[in-house]
Amino acid sequence: MTCTFSPMILFSLFITALLIQFGFALFYFLRIFNLNNKESVIDFTLQAVSIIICAKNEAKNLDDHLSRILLQKYAGNFEVIVVNDASNDNTGNVLRNYKEDFDNLKEVMISSFEKRKFKGKKHALSKGVAAAKYDWLLLTDADCLPATENWLQQMVAPLGRGKEIVAGYGGYNTAPGLLNDFTRWETVHSFLQYSTYAMAGLPYMAVGRNMACTKTIFVQAQTSELWNELPSGDDDLLVRICGTRDNVAVVGNKDAFTHSAAKTTWQEWAFQKQRHLSTGKYYRWSIKLLLGTYGVGHAVMWLGFFLLLFTQYRVIAGALIAVRCLVYWLIWVATSRKLNEKKLVYFFPLFDLGWMIYNFAYFPYITWKNKQQWK
Repeated sequence: MTCTFSPMILFSLFITALLIQFGFALFYFLRIFNLNNKESVIDFTLQAVSIIICAKNEAKNLDDHLSRILLQKYAGNFEVIVVNDASNDNTGNVLRNYKEDFDNLKEVMISSFEKRKFKGKKHALSKGVAAAKYDWLLLTDADCLPATENWLQQMVAPLGRGKEIVAGYGGYNTAPGLLNDFTRWETVHSFLQYSTYAMAGLPYMAVGRNMACTKTIFVQAQTSELWNELPSGDDDLLVRICGTRDNVAVVGNKDAFTHSAAKTTWQEWAFQKQRHLSTGKYYRWSIKLLLGTYGVGHAVMWLGFFLLLFTQYRVIAGALIAVRCLVYWLIWVATSRKLNEKKLVYFFPLFDLGWMIYNFAYFPYITWKNKQQWK
């Protein structure tokens, strides 16, 4: 006796997945319309800030980007600490040249023979934080370029209002090719998720390319057993260990963005995503349940829709998926405009489908595999 899968059951699964999608749009993603993307008015006394950059063989990026960071307009004092993590390129010479003109630039050297207390980038970060004179920290990477000279002031503004962790947007430069388009699309999608979750009181991640925190909260995170599970993931783990519904802010104004060059080959991009996604297994169970429900619902919705095209439900399935895509497209338009990624709206729903394939491909790294390298 053969067993056939009933179209009615398939349609029921499709409707369930569709309702999940609408639920996430209603309770989380629509909050993106409330994200303030205007310049923050500073109505408090700005404290001094330590900007920390971890650099391993980053001579060219430092030479290209460091001046924009050192020339930030800021009403308070600030220092820039570059942690030279056993570089064997020209990083040291680049920093020495900059120090001739900027007395607020400090280099912290790490020898290749030094015993490491923490894995990978976290050791470099710990050295930079230990050397920091000030309690307000702003973290970025050597390959990141602040969008404007007001980046520093806008990123630390929430700290002055009592927040302890600030999540910013770290975008990628526009370049020709499908890989670049999808990289930027996925980055915007990630921001949509973590920003609206944080606005709902459920912070779960930030991006190390552009985040701020207090020194007190960073030191607190380092004492957790979770902190040294991975060589990277310091951004997500900081939020995981110390983030609460009240102490995390999201900055969405264009002055506060950073941008860097995206990977140019699929192999480089795949390695980067494996590293980024390895932190997901350490999220709180409530967050993993929400992210998993959204991802599974998304996949079931699209797979169910394509299968229903071969059944009597094809017309109603097409109408329902059109309504879903319209709702998400409107959310996507709002998000991309706030992040100055307006051209990406034309790739929806093509990359929406691509994101489903992406989740299937990287499921092992989301659930159990670790990447044990920083660089």
